[in-house]
Amino acid sequence: MATSALAPIAVGSRLEGFAYAIRDVVAEAKKVEDSGRPVTYLNIGDPVAFGFRTPPHLVEAVERAMREGANGYTPAAGIWQVREAVAASYAASGLSIGPDRVILTSGTSEGIELVLSVLVDTGDEVLVPVPTYPFYTATLTKLGARSIYYHTDPSNGWMPDLDHIESLIGPATRALVVIDPNNPTGAVYTEETRRALLELADTHGIVVLADEVYTDLAYDAPVPPIGSLNPDAPVISFSSISKTYQAPGWRAGWLGVSGGERLDAVLGAIKELADGRLCSAGPMQFAIMAALTSSDDHKASFLDALRERAAVSTRRLNGIEGISCVPPKAAFYAMPKVELPPGLTDEDYVFGLLRETGLLCVHGSGFGTAPGDGYLRIVFLPPPPDLEAIYDKIAAFTAQFRAAA
Repeated sequence: MATSALAPIAVGSRLEGFAYAIRDVVAEAKKVEDSGRPVTYLNIGDPVAFGFRTPPHLVEAVERAMREGANGYTPAAGIWQVREAVAASYAASGLSIGPDRVILTSGTSEGIELVLSVLVDTGDEVLVPVPTYPFYTATLTKLGARSIYYHTDPSNGWMPDLDHIESLIGPATRALVVIDPNNPTGAVYTEETRRALLELADTHGIVVLADEVYTDLAYDAPVPPIGSLNPDAPVISFSSISKTYQAPGWRAGWLGVSGGERLDAVLGAIKELADGRLCSAGPMQFAIMAALTSSDDHKASFLDALRERAAVSTRRLNGIEGISCVPPKAAFYAMPKVELPPGLTDEDYVFGLLRETGLLCVHGSGFGTAPGDGYLRIVFLPPPPDLEAIYDKIAAFTAQFRAAA
């Protein structure tokens, strides 16, 4: 029997279970805006949205590239001179990766997706921290693989639980995701922890997927790439200019493959897959070159701004009855915990906060924590006076929320 031309077109089953909470919450925010209440978007880490500006020399580099005709396809792995600049940047941080082992990507997200696509088959497992950055779990869902959560300890600065990680490694384990400095918690791992993570991966023959976007945004000192601690360990590093250089909309990133011959086949497969998407945006590759080879004077003032905002956030959140927060040590996120009344969830709190105050945060279960644990992630990029007003609203709502239950 013929199907009606007016019948809905079915979608593939690949998206079953796919979720990306950082964007998913926006649908609720639009409903609030439609009701007439303005919304403050604290759900996504975009420095530009809060008045920070891309360094002028990056803008000039992109404009120059466009005017001079660099608007065609580049090699699939990226312009060689830019890959050399990335390799030199790694070398300056203690990690030796040749430019032939660097691939330029459309932001870190494309790099993650390329690597996971060549590493996992249906049913394979990848260990991810909880809380985690949800792009990993979303991509693994799409690929038919399994995200296996390993514990991190908020009482110990959100350090990974090494014993728990080792207990989870099995025949189906393909990789270990390490996000350091961490999104969503703002944690910075100790060198001892980082070395132990490498040793676990090395011993069990799994790949470390090192999300290193925030290495230059640690408040005390830049965090060297984890692969620099053991050049023979199988590590794939991801980074971009999105956060440190305040250009998230440009989607300009890279990945670097260390670990020597053990990852040669993986590197070859990544390059083969990268061929199929032609290249990342050519003019934006020149922004990477400018970022890594020219002045980075903006970093000092940006870090000062982040330290001040982190201090305000830590003080104010820990001063609210029913809320506690581990002080972040990097980036621009706080992961406070709310003492929820019995039977309520983090979504009840987050969406109640949105409807009552117009503040949009992201519920912790969107990052893998249990709904009843009461975590949420707050982007603290607004200016300090605005943050003070934001935390006044959170304090008032929290008292109301807990009293009403």
